[in-house]
Amino acid sequence: MTTDFQPQNDLGHQLMAAQENRIPPESLLRTLLGSEVFMSIYERYQIGGFAADTKAQPLKIRTEDGAGVLVLFTNPERAKVFVKDYPGYGGGLVVEFTWILEKLGIGYGITLNPGLEFGLDFEAQDLARIAAMGNS
Repeated sequence: MTTDFQPQNDLGHQLMAAQENRIPPESLLRTLLGSEVFMSIYERYQIGGFAADTKAQPLKIRTEDGAGVLVLFTNPERAKVFVKDYPGYGGGLVVEFTWILEKLGIGYGITLNPGLEFGLDFEAQDLARIAAMGNS
């Protein structure tokens, strides 16, 4: 398979390998639980691209059925094209994926690398199972 997607970290390599069926999904999930991800933050709360306050608003989108979905990327470079359609979300935070599960809760879905060849979507119930994996 020819691709323009060049993995820039272990999570990117694992994501690509899982989607090409070279590793089992469980391996990707274990990597995800131990990885950092990039979360775009509304820039009203940013100073120089970094969140300056605890009231940061992460980029969330709505599905056709109205469900909220948190937008994450395997690294900041992956976000650049996507956030152009969302004014105010030019910067963000690199955080542990487990931090997102702990601090933001699991009552919503997550999309990882939306619009890119290698990405994943998780529904809220998927995140509950992933969070349980991280606690075991």
